Amino acid sequence: MKANRIVLLTGGAGYIGSHLAVRLIESNYDVIILDSFVNSNERSIGNIAAITGTLPILVNGDIRNRSIVDRIFSEYDVSAVVHLAGLKSVSESVSDPLSYYENNVIGGINLVTAMKQAGVFRLLFSSSATIYGPNASSPVSEQYEPCQPVNPYGRSKLFLEEIYSDICASDPRWSVGVLRYFNPVGAHKSALIGEDPSGIPNNLFPFVSAVVNGNLPKLNVFGDDYDTPDGTGVRDYIHVMDLADGHLRALNWIEKRTGYDVWNLGTGTGVSVLEIIRVFERITSVEVPFQVVERRAGDIATCYADVDKSFRELGWKAQRTLFDMIEDTWRWQQKNPNGFRGL
Repeated sequence: MKANRIVLLTGGAGYIGSHLAVRLIESNYDVIILDSFVNSNERSIGNIAAITGTLPILVNGDIRNRSIVDRIFSEYDVSAVVHLAGLKSVSESVSDPLSYYENNVIGGINLVTAMKQAGVFRLLFSSSATIYGPNASSPVSEQYEPCQPVNPYGRSKLFLEEIYSDICASDPRWSVGVLRYFNPVGAHKSALIGEDPSGIPNNLFPFVSAVVNGNLPKLNVFGDDYDTPDGTGVRDYIHVMDLADGHLRALNWIEKRTGYDVWNLGTGTGVSVLEIIRVFERITSVEVPFQVVERRAGDIATCYADVDKSFRELGWKAQRTLFDMIEDTWRWQQKNPNGFRGL
């Protein structure tokens, strides 16, 4: 392995993690993936190798298991950690908050405790725009206060942000970068890796794809009376490969500096639900059946990112269009109608 180019990627077999693993390997990092496969599939590891020609090191385990985490640091000269592992369903976090606090918060504390003991002080943390809460006006910047997430998932991300900020303030050796994602979508152009939800999808793009593919009968559009151009909710969708490129820029930043930094990762542009449906229809030549239902509690009309800071400091800007996002999503769905379970 290359000295000082070894990255531990927690949750690296998942949707975002697998795409990031590809970009890390392509950028000459050695990658160790730690994953429990609660929200992922081991087939993604082989497909990462098929894309890159390099098989990442895989450790099957949970970040809450201190002995497993300690063993990784004792066996490998890890230079930085990218922390993606954790539970991620907003609705599930409302019904089972303790699981989210145990997995996300306690797991995240366990990780940095092991890092400190091993003398590894560079951390990139996967946070979420969910932390801003419903009162933030768009475009929302990293300086927005007060952050008031309305669900346990968002609060678990905010808690860890505050904990990581505190450890940086307490010890000048730490370099922590926090990436607040907006809405990752799309897939690798090879269609070997992509978003693979278990059961009925929670997110819009895989749900629409499943409707177009005939796996689901129709899409529910939650409200059409918002104060937006067509009445449906507007969100900031970012291609997962642009997101991966943003991680590389942020990793380069924390490798050269110490302290605590936060960046939004989004396009800076909002797109409505109906716009997405129309582009899906144009790309697939299939009409998307949908019905308008009541708004969901906690949903807001518009949410998109202020991305000036990530461009100014990281030199990063999303490059892929909405057409790219949907085209790559559809290619993945066509080749993998049942996700990794169908392979």
